[in-house]
Amino acid sequence: MALKIGIVGLPNVGKSTLFNALTKTRSADAQNYPFCTIEPNVGIVEVPDLRLQKLSELSGSEKIIPTAIEFVDIAGLVKGASTGEGLGNKFLAHIRECNAIGHVIRVFEDPNIIHVHGGIDPLLDREVIESEIILADLQTLEKRYEKAASDAKSGDKEKKAYAELLARIIQELNSGKLVSSLDLADEEIALLHDLHLLSMKPHLYIVNVPEKELSNIDREKYASLLGIDEIHKVIPICAHLEEQLSDLDEEDVKEYLNSLEIEDTGLNNLIKSAYSTLGLITFFTSGPKETRAWTVKEGAFAPNAAGVIHTDFERGFIKAEVVHCDEFTTAGGESKAREKGLIRMEGKQYIVKDGDLVHFKFAV
Repeated sequence: MALKIGIVGLPNVGKSTLFNALTKTRSADAQNYPFCTIEPNVGIVEVPDLRLQKLSELSGSEKIIPTAIEFVDIAGLVKGASTGEGLGNKFLAHIRECNAIGHVIRVFEDPNIIHVHGGIDPLLDREVIESEIILADLQTLEKRYEKAASDAKSGDKEKKAYAELLARIIQELNSGKLVSSLDLADEEIALLHDLHLLSMKPHLYIVNVPEKELSNIDREKYASLLGIDEIHKVIPICAHLEEQLSDLDEEDVKEYLNSLEIEDTGLNNLIKSAYSTLGLITFFTSGPKETRAWTVKEGAFAPNAAGVIHTDFERGFIKAEVVHCDEFTTAGGESKAREKGLIRMEGKQYIVKDGDLVHFKFAV
Protein backbone atom coordinates (compact mmCIF):
# COMPACT_ATOMS: atom_id res chain seq x y z
CA MET A 1 0.00 0.00 0.00
CA ALA A 2 1.21 3.49 -0.82
CA LEU A 3 1.49 5.78 2.17
CA LYS A 4 0.88 9.48 1.59
CA ILE A 5 1.47 12.12 4.27
CA GLY A 6 0.36 15.72 3.79
CA ILE A 7 2.78 18.26 5.29
CA VAL A 8 0.62 21.15 6.52
CA GLY A 9 0.92 24.17 8.77
CA LEU A 10 0.68 27.92 8.95
CA PRO A 11 2.83 30.03 6.59
CA ASN A 12 6.54 30.32 7.52
CA VAL A 13 6.68 27.47 10.04
CA GLY A 14 9.24 25.50 7.99
CA LYS A 15 7.04 23.21 5.87
CA SER A 16 8.89 23.69 2.59
CA THR A 17 12.31 23.56 4.26
CA LEU A 18 11.30 20.27 5.88
CA PHE A 19 9.93 18.94 2.60
CA ASN A 20 13.21 19.76 0.84
CA ALA A 21 15.09 17.90 3.55
CA LEU A 22 12.82 14.86 3.55
CA THR A 23 12.98 14.42 -0.20
CA LYS A 24 16.60 15.62 -0.61
CA THR A 25 15.49 18.22 -3.16
CA ARG A 26 15.22 21.95 -3.51
CA SER A 27 11.90 21.74 -5.37
CA ALA A 28 9.83 23.58 -2.76
CA ASP A 29 10.25 27.35 -2.74
CA ALA A 30 11.19 28.16 0.88
CA GLN A 31 10.91 31.94 0.76
CA ASN A 32 10.06 34.23 3.65
CA TYR A 33 6.51 35.13 2.74
CA PRO A 34 3.09 33.47 3.03
CA PHE A 35 1.73 31.20 0.27
CA CYS A 36 5.07 30.62 -1.48
CA THR A 37 3.85 27.04 -2.00
CA ILE A 38 0.78 27.35 -4.21
CA GLU A 39 0.61 23.94 -5.84
CA PRO A 40 1.53 20.94 -3.70
CA ASN A 41 5.06 19.62 -4.12
CA VAL A 42 5.20 15.85 -4.10
CA GLY A 43 8.23 13.78 -3.17
CA ILE A 44 8.77 10.03 -2.83
CA VAL A 45 11.03 9.00 0.04
CA GLU A 46 12.53 5.54 0.44
CA VAL A 47 11.96 4.05 3.87
CA PRO A 48 15.37 3.11 5.31
CA ASP A 49 15.50 -0.51 6.50
CA LEU A 50 18.82 -2.17 7.37
CA ARG A 51 17.21 -5.61 7.08
CA LEU A 52 16.98 -5.28 3.28
CA GLN A 53 20.74 -5.29 2.71
CA LYS A 54 21.29 -8.45 4.77
CA LEU A 55 18.46 -10.30 3.01
CA SER A 56 19.74 -9.20 -0.40
CA GLU A 57 23.27 -10.44 0.30
CA LEU A 58 22.05 -13.86 1.43
CA SER A 59 19.67 -14.20 -1.55
CA GLY A 60 22.18 -12.89 -4.10
CA SER A 61 19.61 -10.35 -5.29
CA GLU A 62 20.27 -8.20 -8.35
CA LYS A 63 18.49 -5.22 -6.78
CA ILE A 64 16.88 -3.93 -3.61
CA ILE A 65 13.48 -2.21 -3.63
CA PRO A 66 12.57 -0.50 -0.34
CA THR A 67 9.05 0.57 0.49
CA ALA A 68 8.32 4.29 0.15
CA ILE A 69 6.35 7.19 1.60
CA GLU A 70 4.93 10.00 -0.49
CA PHE A 71 5.17 13.42 1.13
CA VAL A 72 2.96 16.24 -0.12
CA ASP A 73 3.94 19.81 0.76
CA ILE A 74 0.60 21.65 0.92
CA ALA A 75 0.07 25.42 0.74
CA GLY A 76 0.13 27.48 3.94
CA LEU A 77 -3.13 27.84 5.79
CA VAL A 78 -4.66 30.84 7.53
CA LYS A 79 -7.75 31.41 9.61
CA GLY A 80 -10.79 31.31 7.33
CA ALA A 81 -9.40 28.68 4.94
CA SER A 82 -12.56 26.58 5.24
CA THR A 83 -14.50 29.50 3.72
CA GLY A 84 -11.88 30.17 1.03
CA GLU A 85 -9.49 32.58 2.72
CA GLY A 86 -5.86 32.47 1.59
CA LEU A 87 -5.37 29.26 -0.38
CA GLY A 88 -7.77 27.33 1.83
CA ASN A 89 -9.82 25.56 -0.82
CA LYS A 90 -6.71 24.16 -2.51
CA PHE A 91 -5.31 23.14 0.86
CA LEU A 92 -8.46 21.25 1.77
CA ALA A 93 -8.72 19.51 -1.61
CA HIS A 94 -5.14 18.23 -1.53
CA ILE A 95 -5.27 17.05 2.07
CA ARG A 96 -8.26 14.78 1.37
CA GLU A 97 -5.98 12.59 -0.76
CA CYS A 98 -3.51 11.89 2.09
CA ASN A 99 -3.50 8.97 4.57
CA ALA A 100 -2.23 11.12 7.42
CA ILE A 101 -1.62 14.76 8.27
CA GLY A 102 1.86 15.86 9.32
CA HIS A 103 1.25 19.18 11.06
CA VAL A 104 4.44 21.28 11.23
CA ILE A 105 4.41 23.60 14.23
CA ARG A 106 7.07 26.22 14.82
CA VAL A 107 8.70 26.64 18.22
CA PHE A 108 12.00 28.21 17.10
CA GLU A 109 12.54 31.97 17.43
CA ASP A 110 13.93 33.93 14.48
CA PRO A 111 13.23 37.68 14.10
CA ASN A 112 14.14 37.43 10.40
CA ILE A 113 11.35 34.97 9.64
CA ILE A 114 7.88 36.47 9.87
CA HIS A 115 5.22 34.58 11.83
CA VAL A 116 1.71 35.04 10.49
CA HIS A 117 0.39 35.73 14.03
CA GLY A 118 3.28 37.99 14.97
CA GLY A 119 4.63 35.67 17.68
CA ILE A 120 5.43 32.05 18.54
CA ASP A 121 2.41 30.25 20.03
CA PRO A 122 2.44 26.49 19.26
CA LEU A 123 -0.95 25.77 20.83
CA LEU A 124 -2.63 28.59 18.88
CA ASP A 125 -1.02 27.34 15.65
CA ARG A 126 -2.37 23.85 16.26
CA GLU A 127 -5.83 25.19 17.07
CA VAL A 128 -5.99 27.35 13.93
CA ILE A 129 -5.17 24.44 11.62
CA GLU A 130 -7.49 22.01 13.37
CA SER A 131 -10.32 24.54 13.56
CA GLU A 132 -10.22 24.98 9.79
CA ILE A 133 -10.22 21.20 9.30
CA ILE A 134 -13.18 20.87 11.67
CA LEU A 135 -15.11 23.69 9.97
CA ALA A 136 -14.60 22.07 6.58
CA ASP A 137 -15.90 18.76 7.94
CA LEU A 138 -18.91 20.46 9.52
CA GLN A 139 -19.90 21.81 6.11
CA THR A 140 -19.71 18.30 4.67
CA LEU A 141 -21.60 16.70 7.57
CA GLU A 142 -24.36 19.28 7.78
CA LYS A 143 -25.18 18.82 4.09
CA ARG A 144 -25.33 15.05 4.54
CA TYR A 145 -27.33 15.34 7.76
CA GLU A 146 -30.13 17.27 6.06
CA LYS A 147 -30.75 14.35 3.71
CA ALA A 148 -30.18 11.71 6.41
CA ALA A 149 -32.68 13.36 8.78
CA SER A 150 -35.23 13.46 5.99
CA ASP A 151 -34.64 9.80 5.12
CA ALA A 152 -34.94 8.82 8.80
CA LYS A 153 -38.55 10.03 8.87
CA SER A 154 -39.47 6.88 6.94
CA GLY A 155 -39.02 4.94 10.17
CA ASP A 156 -36.23 2.75 8.77
CA LYS A 157 -34.00 1.74 11.73
CA GLU A 158 -30.73 1.89 9.78
CA LYS A 159 -31.52 5.31 8.32
CA LYS A 160 -32.49 6.60 11.74
CA ALA A 161 -29.25 5.26 13.28
CA TYR A 162 -27.22 6.89 10.51
CA ALA A 163 -28.87 10.28 11.09
CA GLU A 164 -28.22 9.95 14.83
CA LEU A 165 -24.56 9.11 14.16
CA LEU A 166 -24.15 12.21 12.00
CA ALA A 167 -25.85 14.38 14.63
CA ARG A 168 -23.49 13.02 17.30
CA ILE A 169 -20.41 13.65 15.15
CA ILE A 170 -21.57 17.21 14.40
CA GLN A 171 -21.99 17.85 18.14
CA GLU A 172 -18.48 16.55 18.88
CA LEU A 173 -16.93 18.67 16.11
CA ASN A 174 -18.72 21.75 17.41
CA SER A 175 -17.03 21.11 20.77
CA GLY A 176 -13.63 21.25 19.03
CA LYS A 177 -12.88 17.52 18.81
CA LEU A 178 -11.39 15.78 15.78
CA VAL A 179 -13.28 12.72 14.53
CA SER A 180 -10.03 10.72 14.87
CA SER A 181 -10.14 11.32 18.64
CA LEU A 182 -13.64 9.87 19.07
CA ASP A 183 -14.35 6.33 20.27
CA LEU A 184 -16.20 5.00 17.22
CA ALA A 185 -17.14 1.40 16.45
CA ASP A 186 -15.76 -0.16 13.25
CA GLU A 187 -19.22 -0.16 11.67
CA GLU A 188 -19.63 3.55 12.45
CA ILE A 189 -16.25 4.33 10.85
CA ALA A 190 -17.36 2.39 7.77
CA LEU A 191 -20.56 4.47 7.54
CA LEU A 192 -18.51 7.69 7.58
CA HIS A 193 -15.94 6.49 5.03
CA ASP A 194 -17.56 7.98 1.91
CA LEU A 195 -17.60 11.46 3.49
CA HIS A 196 -13.76 11.63 3.35
CA LEU A 197 -13.64 13.67 6.55
CA LEU A 198 -10.37 15.52 7.09
CA SER A 199 -10.53 15.21 10.86
CA MET A 200 -10.75 11.40 10.61
CA LYS A 201 -7.19 11.28 9.32
CA PRO A 202 -4.45 10.47 11.87
CA HIS A 203 -2.40 13.49 12.92
CA LEU A 204 1.35 13.69 13.51
CA TYR A 205 2.70 16.84 15.15
CA ILE A 206 6.10 17.77 13.69
CA VAL A 207 7.60 20.31 16.08
CA ASN A 208 10.19 22.47 14.31
CA VAL A 209 12.75 23.10 17.06
CA PRO A 210 16.10 24.95 17.29
CA GLU A 211 19.15 22.76 16.59
CA LYS A 212 20.53 23.35 20.09
CA GLU A 213 17.56 21.51 21.65
CA LEU A 214 17.97 18.29 19.62
CA SER A 215 20.59 16.68 21.87
CA ASN A 216 18.27 16.84 24.87
CA ILE A 217 14.80 16.46 23.42
CA ASP A 218 11.88 16.43 25.83
CA ARG A 219 8.85 15.15 23.93
CA GLU A 220 6.63 15.48 26.98
CA LYS A 221 7.39 19.21 27.13
CA TYR A 222 6.35 19.72 23.50
CA ALA A 223 3.30 17.49 23.91
CA SER A 224 2.26 19.61 26.89
CA LEU A 225 2.78 22.83 24.90
CA LEU A 226 0.46 21.48 22.22
CA GLY A 227 -2.07 19.91 24.56
CA ILE A 228 -1.39 16.43 23.10
CA ASP A 229 -1.88 13.30 25.23
CA GLU A 230 -0.36 10.83 22.74
CA ILE A 231 3.33 11.67 23.07
CA HIS A 232 4.39 9.27 20.28
CA LYS A 233 2.58 11.53 17.80
CA VAL A 234 4.87 14.46 18.65
CA ILE A 235 8.05 14.42 16.53
CA PRO A 236 10.66 17.13 17.28
CA ILE A 237 12.63 17.99 14.12
CA CYS A 238 14.97 20.83 13.21
CA ALA A 239 14.00 21.43 9.58
CA HIS A 240 17.06 23.60 8.95
CA LEU A 241 19.41 20.86 10.21
CA GLU A 242 17.56 18.18 8.22
CA GLU A 243 18.04 20.26 5.07
CA GLN A 244 21.78 20.51 5.78
CA LEU A 245 22.00 16.74 6.36
CA SER A 246 20.29 16.08 3.04
CA ASP A 247 23.43 17.36 1.26
CA LEU A 248 25.73 14.89 3.07
CA ASP A 249 26.48 11.23 2.35
CA GLU A 250 25.47 8.53 4.82
CA GLU A 251 28.77 8.34 6.68
CA ASP A 252 28.99 12.12 7.13
CA VAL A 253 25.42 12.16 8.42
CA LYS A 254 26.28 9.54 11.05
CA GLU A 255 29.35 11.47 12.10
CA TYR A 256 27.46 14.76 12.36
CA LEU A 257 24.63 13.19 14.36
CA ASN A 258 27.16 11.63 16.74
CA SER A 259 28.80 15.01 17.28
CA LEU A 260 25.39 16.39 18.28
CA GLU A 261 24.65 13.31 20.43
CA ILE A 262 21.58 12.53 18.31
CA GLU A 263 20.65 8.90 17.65
CA ASP A 264 18.71 9.27 14.40
CA THR A 265 17.60 11.76 11.76
CA GLY A 266 14.29 13.57 12.01
CA LEU A 267 13.16 11.82 8.82
CA ASN A 268 13.66 8.36 10.34
CA ASN A 269 11.86 9.40 13.52
CA LEU A 270 8.99 10.75 11.45
CA ILE A 271 8.72 7.52 9.44
CA LYS A 272 8.73 5.39 12.62
CA SER A 273 5.99 7.54 14.16
CA ALA A 274 3.96 7.42 10.94
CA TYR A 275 4.10 3.62 10.79
CA SER A 276 3.21 3.35 14.47
CA THR A 277 0.33 5.85 14.28
CA LEU A 278 -1.12 4.28 11.12
CA GLY A 279 -0.65 0.72 12.39
CA LEU A 280 1.62 -0.38 9.53
CA ILE A 281 4.21 -3.15 9.35
CA THR A 282 6.79 -4.29 6.79
CA PHE A 283 7.21 -7.77 5.32
CA PHE A 284 9.73 -8.91 2.71
CA THR A 285 10.12 -11.00 -0.40
CA SER A 286 13.61 -12.02 -1.44
CA GLY A 287 15.22 -13.97 -4.28
CA PRO A 288 17.88 -13.77 -7.00
CA LYS A 289 16.05 -11.04 -8.94
CA GLU A 290 15.20 -8.70 -6.06
CA THR A 291 14.77 -8.22 -2.35
CA ARG A 292 11.76 -6.03 -1.67
CA ALA A 293 9.94 -4.47 1.27
CA TRP A 294 6.14 -4.29 1.35
CA THR A 295 3.82 -2.37 3.66
CA VAL A 296 0.56 -3.74 5.10
CA LYS A 297 -1.78 -2.94 7.95
CA GLU A 298 -0.90 -4.62 11.22
CA GLY A 299 -3.19 -7.64 11.63
CA ALA A 300 -3.37 -8.40 7.89
CA PHE A 301 -3.96 -12.04 6.97
CA ALA A 302 -1.60 -13.78 4.55
CA PRO A 303 -3.97 -13.46 1.52
CA ASN A 304 -4.33 -9.69 2.19
CA ALA A 305 -0.55 -9.32 2.24
CA ALA A 306 -0.33 -11.34 -0.98
CA GLY A 307 -2.80 -8.92 -2.56
CA VAL A 308 -0.44 -6.02 -1.93
CA ILE A 309 1.97 -7.68 -4.38
CA HIS A 310 -0.69 -8.58 -6.96
CA THR A 311 -4.46 -9.10 -6.85
CA ASP A 312 -4.00 -12.54 -8.47
CA PHE A 313 -1.88 -13.59 -5.48
CA GLU A 314 -4.79 -12.86 -3.13
CA ARG A 315 -7.46 -14.31 -5.39
CA GLY A 316 -5.61 -17.57 -5.97
CA PHE A 317 -3.87 -17.82 -2.58
CA ILE A 318 -2.95 -21.41 -1.60
CA LYS A 319 -0.37 -21.05 1.15
CA ALA A 320 2.66 -19.04 2.23
CA GLU A 321 6.18 -20.09 3.15
CA VAL A 322 7.20 -17.91 6.09
CA VAL A 323 10.35 -17.29 8.09
CA HIS A 324 11.23 -14.23 10.13
CA CYS A 325 14.06 -12.21 8.59
CA ASP A 326 16.12 -12.43 11.80
CA GLU A 327 15.97 -16.26 11.72
CA PHE A 328 16.75 -16.23 8.01
CA THR A 329 19.87 -14.07 8.42
CA THR A 330 21.07 -15.89 11.55
CA ALA A 331 20.73 -19.25 9.77
CA GLY A 332 22.71 -17.91 6.80
CA GLY A 333 20.14 -17.97 4.00
CA GLU A 334 17.32 -20.07 2.56
CA SER A 335 18.96 -23.49 2.26
CA LYS A 336 20.28 -23.43 5.82
CA ALA A 337 16.98 -22.05 7.14
CA ARG A 338 15.22 -25.00 5.48
CA GLU A 339 17.70 -27.49 6.92
CA LYS A 340 16.96 -26.14 10.40
CA GLY A 341 13.20 -26.30 9.83
CA LEU A 342 12.77 -22.57 10.23
CA ILE A 343 10.67 -22.10 7.10
CA ARG A 344 7.07 -23.07 7.77
CA MET A 345 3.87 -23.32 5.74
CA GLU A 346 1.03 -21.00 6.72
CA GLY A 347 -2.56 -20.82 5.50
CA LYS A 348 -5.24 -18.17 4.98
CA GLN A 349 -5.68 -17.43 8.69
CA TYR A 350 -2.03 -16.59 9.31
CA ILE A 351 -1.48 -13.01 10.48
CA VAL A 352 1.64 -11.51 8.88
CA LYS A 353 4.21 -10.15 11.35
CA ASP A 354 6.62 -7.26 10.96
CA GLY A 355 9.87 -8.64 9.54
CA ASP A 356 8.37 -11.78 8.00
CA LEU A 357 10.06 -13.06 4.86
CA VAL A 358 7.30 -14.59 2.75
CA HIS A 359 7.01 -16.65 -0.43
CA PHE A 360 3.41 -16.92 -1.62
CA LYS A 361 2.05 -19.91 -3.54
CA PHE A 362 -1.06 -19.29 -5.62
CA ALA A 363 -3.05 -20.57 -8.59
CA VAL A 364 -5.52 -18.68 -10.82
